[in-house]
Amino acid sequence: MQVARITLTQFMNEEQRKIPGATGDFTGLLSDIATASKIIANAVGKGALIATGKDLNQKIEALANEVLLQTGIAPGHLAALASEDMEGISQLPSGYQRGKYLLAFDPLNGSGNLDINFQTGTIFSVMRAADAKRKPKEEDFLHPGKELLCAGIVQYGASTRLILTTGSGVDGFTLDRDIGEFLLTHPKMTIPKEATTFAINASNEKYWEPPVRRYVQECMAGKEGPRGKDFGMRWVASLVAEAYRILTRGGVFLYPHDERTREQGGRLGLVYEANPIAYIIEQAGGAAITGRNSILDIKPAELHQRAPFIFGSKDEVERLHRYHQEYVEGKDLDSYDMPLFSSRSLFR
Repeated sequence: MQVARITLTQFMNEEQRKIPGATGDFTGLLSDIATASKIIANAVGKGALIATGKDLNQKIEALANEVLLQTGIAPGHLAALASEDMEGISQLPSGYQRGKYLLAFDPLNGSGNLDINFQTGTIFSVMRAADAKRKPKEEDFLHPGKELLCAGIVQYGASTRLILTTGSGVDGFTLDRDIGEFLLTHPKMTIPKEATTFAINASNEKYWEPPVRRYVQECMAGKEGPRGKDFGMRWVASLVAEAYRILTRGGVFLYPHDERTREQGGRLGLVYEANPIAYIIEQAGGAAITGRNSILDIKPAELHQRAPFIFGSKDEVERLHRYHQEYVEGKDLDSYDMPLFSSRSLFR
């Protein structure tokens, strides 16, 4: 007999009871986001029945963006929205009730994977509106990540999973398609402090800075190297999938500062991708940095600002931070210029 599980609605109602004077608006907003994610999950699940090739990627991403915009506008919980797929922010239409929250989201992260039937996801964060009496401005969204009220990811794959934090730990929910409800399946998620896997796009090796090259070479050296243990390398080219794997199994993800992304500041969006995921990771006991600084301490200068992003198991992230500090301070005097795969090449 299946044990009864807590639904997302029940979970949020219980959390709401802990807050004196709570109005239910925040709970209602999260319910709206959950509804939107169910619609997006249904569209993603249809795949090539909707379109094929690049048309599929573009069509479902546009649908996901529109679903979140419309779902967020109608109930009156939000003052404005910001999407990675749009320039500027989206104001409420005339005549709509303005709420007290702001929603920033990446509607379908990894949408380029849809045509190969691979994992995608929605990333979102919630902030408090600065002043309910006036229309929000773009700068109202430009808060350091540590000031977020809530962050979440929804992973669309073999099952649909919603990972959520409201600042007091991280909980995971799985969509039961039979009843159309998210059920609590991963309460109080915690990332192991140590790790034996790392995720990085090794094809970018020639652009890496010395501290990243140092870290990866030490991992690749395995038991015979300075780390004294074997590591596995992962790279699935889906930020949501990488984040979920680290939340459940531990590890570290690196999309570091390199020569190709130096001018634009980094590869991943600070407001729409790095901040919400970093908030989740740190709430689960992990850490998130640019290499040199904490991600959550950065005050964004604009909505589409880019940043290097390293996150995962705390001990590994702290080691990477130390390597960056030693490099900046000139204490890292060793050379890490040997090609990553030189000693293990298939051609040697």
